[in-house]
Amino acid sequence: MMLLVNKQAIAKAFDRAAINYDNYASLQRFSGDALLELAPACSGRIVLDAGCGTGWYSRIWRNRGKYVIALDLSLEMLKQAKIKNSANYYVSGDIDYLPIANGTLDIVWSNLAVQWSSDLSTVLNRFNQALKPSGYMLFSTISDGSLKELNIAWSYLDQYNHVNQFLSRKEIFKICHMQNIICHSQVVIMHFPTVLSAMRSLKGIGATHVHKGRNIIVLTRNNLDKLGKYWPRDKYGFRLSYNLIYGVTDL
Repeated sequence: MMLLVNKQAIAKAFDRAAINYDNYASLQRFSGDALLELAPACSGRIVLDAGCGTGWYSRIWRNRGKYVIALDLSLEMLKQAKIKNSANYYVSGDIDYLPIANGTLDIVWSNLAVQWSSDLSTVLNRFNQALKPSGYMLFSTISDGSLKELNIAWSYLDQYNHVNQFLSRKEIFKICHMQNIICHSQVVIMHFPTVLSAMRSLKGIGATHVHKGRNIIVLTRNNLDKLGKYWPRDKYGFRLSYNLIYGVTDL
């Protein structure tokens, strides 16, 4: 499914989050650590971190002795990655138009980035083209049903979209099967003490751009109280659910 995606707006959202991103990126590290566990043994050296963010996993791959190319749409994210000496080389670029020559990479790594692409099939195909014959890709993404609590709570305040439309698990698995990729799925539920902290967790990682737009509503104390009244929660706090998909090349 092709999505109409405003890449400039996405980049600006991540630019704003870059400085404090690592303070909020617990889901990204959970997902990335789980993805690392699925990595096959590989003697290859050249790794592309596609959607590197601040370079957390670029540093992990570099510490494993790899030559790491860090790529991101957000210039501010790349700036943070450079400050932290995360990679060997840095590229400002869009995964939808991957600026990497064919057959040059041993590993393509992409942790929670491809959900911002216009077309998953095209992105994964481009990743495959950039790989050497013996190379492999690892990626994670989010499927539909994620952040359902946010939608539920906002539905009582307005009728606008507050969560992006994600591909279904079935659609993602089908695309991956066609690209020789094995998929795994996992549901992760995060908990927050307040609605405000839940909202800040999304803002902190730059996940605030909604493709189809939304009503810009001021988060007054009254509105926060209304959201808190309807936001699903349990004994651990206010919930945010994520349906994660992990994809690994079938070697």
